[in-house]
Amino acid sequence: MLSLNILHVLRAPVGGLFRHVTDLVEGQVARGHRVGIVADSLTGDCRSQDTFAALAPKLALGLSLTPIPRSLGVRDLTAALHVVNRVRKTRPDVIHGHGAKGGAFARLAFARKPAIRAYTPHGGSLLLDPASLSGKAYLGAERLLMPRGDLYLFESAYSARIFNERIGTPEGVARVVHNGVAETEFEPTVPATDATDLVFLGELRRVKGIDVLIDAIASLHQNGTAVTATLVGAGPEEAALRAQVTRLNLDHAIRFVPPMAARAAMAHGRIMVIPSRGESLPYVVLEAAAAGKPLITTQVGGIPEIYGPQSDTLLPAGDPNALAEAITRAVRSPAALTEPAQKLRARVATAFSLNAMVDGVVSGYVAAIERVPALSQALLSVA
Repeated sequence: MLSLNILHVLRAPVGGLFRHVTDLVEGQVARGHRVGIVADSLTGDCRSQDTFAALAPKLALGLSLTPIPRSLGVRDLTAALHVVNRVRKTRPDVIHGHGAKGGAFARLAFARKPAIRAYTPHGGSLLLDPASLSGKAYLGAERLLMPRGDLYLFESAYSARIFNERIGTPEGVARVVHNGVAETEFEPTVPATDATDLVFLGELRRVKGIDVLIDAIASLHQNGTAVTATLVGAGPEEAALRAQVTRLNLDHAIRFVPPMAARAAMAHGRIMVIPSRGESLPYVVLEAAAAGKPLITTQVGGIPEIYGPQSDTLLPAGDPNALAEAITRAVRSPAALTEPAQKLRARVATAFSLNAMVDGVVSGYVAAIERVPALSQALLSVA
């Protein structure tokens, strides 16, 4: 069996991207590969610290944290040098960057021996407005870096299409490998005794559409439907969202709780609502679907790929009226969501497997390695 040295590079150890990397690392270690991680030291929480503490003993190539700011800046040079030093010390066969910053550092890193550079956008710069200054800057950087990539892995067909439209067609190997969930995640969750009608889980950022959910709840209260909600997560928009809740006199109906594991979060509400304006292939939708959780979400990004034949039930993004109507139907007739939830659960069980995700990524590595004679001869002769 081919055994690879793999170095993963990412920025923030939070959210779906972090879950993807940690699942991938666990699966690659279990398959006999030697793995390491470089991540940001500025972000994260107790959960990410616990995750790193559990992973560290398994990482043959080690774990290192260095400051990697969200915005472009001078400190990116220090982070890039850190990645280069880690590459020189660990001598990886694969440098796999995740997200815009991780992907940039992975492709910019110079190695003393042949190595392939893999990149998974995880939405990242693909979700930016291409007409905005930040969008132009990040997408321009993506175009400059594209020739440095040997393998482009997209977690959704949507991301692959947007990449081709906004950046270009990769010259290296390009594959769609969907995110996957484990068999243990298909156990149903039971709402807590103090569960609210609705629950949201995710980063508190504009792209997640939480403000739209709050506006929808305000509309429902004005019309006599007094629903309650729990917002699970943290992020840069938390203060603005709290102010919105107070301004709309909804403090008694909407509560904020800090980030927690998906299954624990699901117990905080009877119906999961993910009102995103933009996504790639969100884990929270896969996790809720696997648990058979009644779910209301939007027709953005790769979510229709998860829903398949049920995609016509998805809502338009940024529309509080459509969201309010869907919530009204759900709270008035909870049983009507049971059958769709079970159908979605069955689809996720067959089409979004964690093992298939890990195998698909490693298969992509091998395909890219075969295009680099010096590396493929050295590795494949040993295997």
